[in-house]
Amino acid sequence: MMMAAVRKSTNWFAIGVTAAALVVVLIVGGVVWFANSQATSAGTLPQASAVNTDTGAIAVGSGPKTVDTYVDFMCPICNQFEQSYGPTLDQLVESGEITLNIHPISILDRQSQGTQYSTRAASAAYCVAVDDAANVPAFVKALYAQQPSEGTAGLDDATLTSIATTAGASDAVASCISDGTYTRFVTAMTRETPLQQGAAGISTPTIAVDGTVLTNQTDLSGDPQKDIVARLNG
Repeated sequence: MMMAAVRKSTNWFAIGVTAAALVVVLIVGGVVWFANSQATSAGTLPQASAVNTDTGAIAVGSGPKTVDTYVDFMCPICNQFEQSYGPTLDQLVESGEITLNIHPISILDRQSQGTQYSTRAASAAYCVAVDDAANVPAFVKALYAQQPSEGTAGLDDATLTSIATTAGASDAVASCISDGTYTRFVTAMTRETPLQQGAAGISTPTIAVDGTVLTNQTDLSGDPQKDIVARLNG
């Protein structure tokens, strides 16, 4: 149903995000915040120079300006964002213009038949970052390339490990991923996700350009030059 709405819309991204955000708003008061309420601490912190343990950001690049992306790896709209905006963000990182801060969060565990795929995938991203953060972009792209459909069990830990090592991570990530080392950290960081203007709960993707949180329905048109680059240069 979501893809049908996308095809009919002249603003495919905004319409798609609206539908996704509605689902998220409906569940935040239940599954997501119930899970967060059970966490007494952030658990094991992903100690790495590229990881900000206060915000959960995994930094890619070192440019003076910032773009923050808060994403759930089971979220199809996050995948659409990656396909539409990812190449431009990569160019901005490579040119030294921005630091891309990736925040792996989890709001769609309810969509993975009890396997907590969103949390496990996000934890795996931190495993890769701690092993060698240079491999995070390739890992993220591979996760989207093999993204499971909502309502399925998602990828198992062995597959996440295979994706990580193919992206360049060492074999040491295997135990980190299978142990769910950073799952409590993911839960703690998820509740720190900024709310978009007028939103009643967390939605993905959430994007901030130089610290300003965008509103998906009005600020994301599918044109990265207009939505990201112009704001960075404004």
